[in-house]
Amino acid sequence: MRSSRHEYGKIVSMKTMDREFTAIIEKKGRWYIGTVEEIPGVNSQGCTLVELRRNLKEAIQLIVESNRSIALKEHSQQAKRELITVRV
Repeated sequence: MRSSRHEYGKIVSMKTMDREFTAIIEKKGRWYIGTVEEIPGVNSQGCTLVELRRNLKEAIQLIVESNRSIALKEHSQQAKRELITVRV
């Protein structure tokens, strides 16, 4: 579990979980191009499939961390964080 400091000084626990996403991969010339179906804005490229997969994983991590950081800044100190589970 990771934690980060909220802007009000409160320590907020962030659970890290393994999650699965769907990568859409295409070969375009010498490059592999990929997007993540479930998260708009996650896309990358790589010279090999291994490189593309590594880059997509990093892009997902950056987007999720960025979204969490923005959410912490936008909500009041009284806001409650809660995990929800959805089966799709």
